[in-house]
Amino acid sequence: MEGSESVAASWPEGHKPLSSSRKSVKKRDAILRAAVEIINAKSYAEATMTEIAARLDLRDAALYYYFPNKQALVFACHLRSLERFEQFLIEANQAGGTGAARLRRFLEDLLVDSGRNGPLLYFGDYSYLDDMQRATIAGWGERLTAMLERLLIEGIEDGSIVPCETAVVVQLMLGMLIWLAKWVRSDMSPSRLMAAIDVIAMNGLARCPAACA
Repeated sequence: MEGSESVAASWPEGHKPLSSSRKSVKKRDAILRAAVEIINAKSYAEATMTEIAARLDLRDAALYYYFPNKQALVFACHLRSLERFEQFLIEANQAGGTGAARLRRFLEDLLVDSGRNGPLLYFGDYSYLDDMQRATIAGWGERLTAMLERLLIEGIEDGSIVPCETAVVVQLMLGMLIWLAKWVRSDMSPSRLMAAIDVIAMNGLARCPAACA
């Protein structure tokens, strides 16, 4: 998989990743979740490997057994978040239906998964990564942006989405999802979030066009 290969390439020479045993994968996923939650709350600069390890009742050395440094750990967090984002976008498209129905399913599935498995990493900044890592994230982001824009175009074509400037709408939608990952409280249920997104992104705030005149 693209993400796994990119992570492996970021390991320093002589420091090889672990085998993908079930126990190792489970522990790695727990580390990624803890890292995302702490970085979203504090920023990359202020998050420390010691704090991430402490969240899981681990020693620092245990973290370095899975990731050689903080940069490699956060790069893996970015990739895992992109994988999850793409997974639900693909599944929504495969489920069929109108463009609006697929868009809503994608958003709802993403929110439910975030409530169950932890938030996505805040995508607003990844300048702290190296050139190869930034290029990987940027390329993946462009692909996901194109997929979302295509979904909107298909919705316009089938009449379920109003005509709009799709490139701009996609950027607004991504901005909403970025800030949800960083600022939404952990006790906010997916259903409450989806209800708010329905108002803002799916239905609109105005009761009728005349209300905005």
